[in-house]
Amino acid sequence: MVDFVISTSDVVLTYRADQQGNGWVWRELRDHGTVTLSRVFTFELRDLVSKPDEGDQENDFEDFEYRFRFAARRGGYFHIEGRIFDIDNPVLIVDTGLRLERKVFVAERNISIFGKIAGLVAPDQPIIVGGSQAGAIPISDFQALLRKFPNTGELNRYAAARIASVIGDYITPLRDARAHYEAYLNRRRSTMTANLAQPELIQTEIEKYVFIRDTIKEWLRDGTARSERDWQKMIVNFLLLIFPKYVAVLSNVKIVDAYSVPGATKDRFIDLALIDAAGNIDVIEIKKPFDDALMCRTTYRDNYIPTKELSGSIMQAEKYLFHLSKWGVAGEKALTQRYTSKLPSGMGIRITNPKAMIILGRDRLSDGVVALDASQQLDLEIIKRKYANVIDVLTYDDLLRRLNNIILSLRQRADAQAAEEHTSEMMGVPCD
Repeated sequence: MVDFVISTSDVVLTYRADQQGNGWVWRELRDHGTVTLSRVFTFELRDLVSKPDEGDQENDFEDFEYRFRFAARRGGYFHIEGRIFDIDNPVLIVDTGLRLERKVFVAERNISIFGKIAGLVAPDQPIIVGGSQAGAIPISDFQALLRKFPNTGELNRYAAARIASVIGDYITPLRDARAHYEAYLNRRRSTMTANLAQPELIQTEIEKYVFIRDTIKEWLRDGTARSERDWQKMIVNFLLLIFPKYVAVLSNVKIVDAYSVPGATKDRFIDLALIDAAGNIDVIEIKKPFDDALMCRTTYRDNYIPTKELSGSIMQAEKYLFHLSKWGVAGEKALTQRYTSKLPSGMGIRITNPKAMIILGRDRLSDGVVALDASQQLDLEIIKRKYANVIDVLTYDDLLRRLNNIILSLRQRADAQAAEEHTSEMMGVPCD
């Protein structure tokens, strides 16, 4: 058993074998000059505080407790020579706030914790835990590291999963080792700490989306009185916030049409295009928020069909996507050269199965009443789903609902975090 005795000047590690005879330690020191305990702590004969006497040897060291000089205490730290862990790095552990015990140094299956840390830092660089020295690992983070070390059960499951991944094609295993390992990880208590969610950040996000939603609602009160160009300018200001996958908005994008006129090319202009974080280009069409711009009021063979505004917008978007795709690599080079100043440094525009988004019309009247009856809503949903793999059709009310859901989700997260902090305060337990 390993234990630590702390004094004002040093730390002594004490050891007595739990099962096998106690004499093996002395024999290793006598014959080889060194001994390794728990496969982690390596001591030399000179580290032994007092040697066993003849009486201890005659008794096969049964009652002898080995005492090794482990650390010097000075300047608020326990100073441990790296050789004790078979590493080149000296180890400094703050002398208050962290109890010295075996699990601070030895993980499951006798894995050396400081040996693993030393493998990630430069040779001779001190490994410092706690205190105010530069480069010190905070005690809370070091304790989190100890919790994250895999236990024996996890190591066994991981090994079985790796073996099954290699030979699973050649044998029929009795159980799915990979699924067994994943199920174990899902059951295991998360080591994620609550301090990842910052209340101030969440509140800022809420305020941002509330401002966007309220601005759009205010514009919708007299939306038909504004021009399509005005609506485009307003929505463009918020696009990258509402759809964070995009990093740039391009206006009046010139593309080549090589198919409308046989044997000739002509220029077409996309009002707005979006560039995502990988450089892929998409098309967005922004129309006015008319409440009769979606479905015809009369039926054709008992079906409601899209208005000219909606069907025309879909056709226009499809043509843009067609010409973009046909333009290919030449188009990527031309667009990248033309808009490089509006892109993040080093990014190029890619034409890879571009998609389109259409924002138009309303499915609610200005007083909040549903603008479409049940049959019209069903047929509109069918139209949306028909084009969903290429074109995303959104009404302005869809946009408001999306913003409301984002705001609601953020508020729930903020409330949950506040409740957790309140519970922790009531119990006297500090939040992570």
